Amino acid sequence: MAVTTTSTLFRRLVQLRIIDGDKATKIVNEKGSQFKNLPELLINEKLISAEELASAASGIGHAISLDLDHFDMAYVPEDLRNEKLIRKTNMLPLGKRGRNMYLAVVDPTDIQTIEDFEFNTGLNAEVIVVDFKKLQALIDKLFDGNLGGDFTDADWDLGSLGIEQIEEDDGAQPDKDDQPIVAFINKMLLDAIRKGASDLHFEPYEKTYRIRFRIDGILHEIASPPVLLSTRLSARLKVMARLDIAEKRVPQDGRIKLKLSAKKSIDFRVSSLPTLWGEKIVMRILDSDSAMLGIDVLGYEEHQKKLYLDALAQPQGMILVTGPTGSGKTVSLYTGLAILNTSETNISTAEDPVEINLAGVNQVQVNPRAGLTFATALKAFLRQDPDVVMVGEIRDLETAEIAIKAAQTGHLVLSTLHTNSAPETLTRLLNMGVPSYNVASSVSLIIAQRLARRLCSQCKQQEVLPEAELLKQGFTAQQLPSVKIFKPVGCEYCTNGYKGRVGIYEVMPVSPKMADIIMQGGNSLDIAAQAQTDGVNNLRQSGLIKAAAGLTSLAEINRVTKG
Repeated sequence: MAVTTTSTLFRRLVQLRIIDGDKATKIVNEKGSQFKNLPELLINEKLISAEELASAASGIGHAISLDLDHFDMAYVPEDLRNEKLIRKTNMLPLGKRGRNMYLAVVDPTDIQTIEDFEFNTGLNAEVIVVDFKKLQALIDKLFDGNLGGDFTDADWDLGSLGIEQIEEDDGAQPDKDDQPIVAFINKMLLDAIRKGASDLHFEPYEKTYRIRFRIDGILHEIASPPVLLSTRLSARLKVMARLDIAEKRVPQDGRIKLKLSAKKSIDFRVSSLPTLWGEKIVMRILDSDSAMLGIDVLGYEEHQKKLYLDALAQPQGMILVTGPTGSGKTVSLYTGLAILNTSETNISTAEDPVEINLAGVNQVQVNPRAGLTFATALKAFLRQDPDVVMVGEIRDLETAEIAIKAAQTGHLVLSTLHTNSAPETLTRLLNMGVPSYNVASSVSLIIAQRLARRLCSQCKQQEVLPEAELLKQGFTAQQLPSVKIFKPVGCEYCTNGYKGRVGIYEVMPVSPKMADIIMQGGNSLDIAAQAQTDGVNNLRQSGLIKAAAGLTSLAEINRVTKG
């Protein structure tokens, strides 16, 4: 069913004033093509919660509703576990009796899809309304299975693991003997995507082989196939990434593009590294959807978001994003570029590597071996009438000087640095050799950031802590009456009590007083003190706000801010 404003469900939500009709219609028209169905769009765009949607939908035609928290998936009939049909329709048979089945749906008004399900199963459907997110979690659990289990040699005698093949760019057909390897790797890639992993590690050792996923910033061991398959697994991954399978002595880098459907594809950045017992291969998932989330869902506080948007609206100046690897700097930069990306704006980027393709943006992959560095790319950009320039990273004085010159001559420049805080970013530029007057006059905004694991909304529990402990953690006496701290528990919908991540930000505009401190040779401590006077929350303070809001735990804030 196409996402449309003509559905019965949409009209009912508007009539009940659960959603704003004008706002929802605008979003459907703008983004409807990106989603499979109306409930997915409404929930993703935060127009309605999954719970509110389920409550409203169950009132249509007096439909029966069910809380899937209390449903045992063992009752799902084996002969109706058609993954392709279930994922396509987002409906799940919960049981059957004779020629009837109990069909879990989110939108009971989607008659066409319900009839399609009946046609494919040959059964009549008795509709049961369920929560969208709980249904997604149950479907994932049903078909992902126990990913933490070991694979034994016997598992590889099946000839095929029954995983639907993923289309590859080169269209190469593997040998019949490699079909189990192909199926297993395809399953690993699909499981990583479904679980929201950011990286996959394929690691050979003397007597074991380990596969790990980085989920919400933490590595988890997923599988341990027979070590004898080490070379076949690495060879298959290298073929997919178009690497030289005969070269095993030096590191190699490549990419894989997996087409999951006509409209959906996922890119993987692949790195191979020779180790003592074989080639370790690490894959970074580059999902363009993650870079197009929009600034509203990244976790900025309202005043922080306004500072970023105001800086993006300026015709010139420099915006710097800083933080360790994996802190979400790329998403923050791409979100800014997406806001700036219009037909009236000329945007050029120099990246190493180009992680996500952005339509309408001139992206350059730097190649130091060929002499194409960040500095040479920047020089070329300035001869091509740019409005906005993005430099993947300022690594040296030459790049810094050219970027600052661009920021001073009518261009908006975005870039990154690897520092621990916003004040330290200014002193890093000074230590590189950039004159203080150039730093003070060109840098307009610095964003330091971290990613903290988000508490699972299904199982988190409130934690009662003494006021003395809360004060020790950094809360003020004024905050204490409204502070509610939660801790992770763990359930079937999450990983060790966490699901997803939330951004923690220090958004620091360079104020006139801060510029004076820079000109007078002040250090990062002086700048940090002025930032506090200017009302800028540092990373620790921003993290405590997230903890007090129940979005993450104090333990997680302590982990990512070293508090």
